[in-house]
Amino acid sequence: MKKIIIPFLLVVLYGCAENNPQEQLKDLNGYWEIKQVENPNGKKTDFKFSEQVDYIEIEDSLGFRTKVLPRIDGTFVTTNSKETITILIKNDSLYLQYKTPFDSWTETVLKADGEELQLKNERGLIYTYHKFEKIDITN
Repeated sequence: MKKIIIPFLLVVLYGCAENNPQEQLKDLNGYWEIKQVENPNGKKTDFKFSEQVDYIEIEDSLGFRTKVLPRIDGTFVTTNSKETITILIKNDSLYLQYKTPFDSWTETVLKADGEELQLKNERGLIYTYHKFEKIDITN
């Protein structure tokens, strides 16, 4: 009986931790590189390389997302794009509400664990990002 209950409890506890909005919120800040986009029909588009990286910074439920260009020396060039973000936690889900002078939209955080970020937009597209790793060429 213990062989059944213990694995079941571990699965339940892991599942609850993954969808905890407060925990997800802690892992949003940083540089994120797009890896895949999946449409509602299940078709996936993989990205092997992206010239731009998303930088997200959230503090006290407010923040921004901007596109940056990684440079070979490990620094970044900031683009002119900047979206303000307001955090909303509702029904045990974490939502990012974006606003620019031209538009506003909401994305649902499906996963945020410090290594991977998954966002679902209002059209059902799922964006998968991986934490961007700087390459140190000075060594």
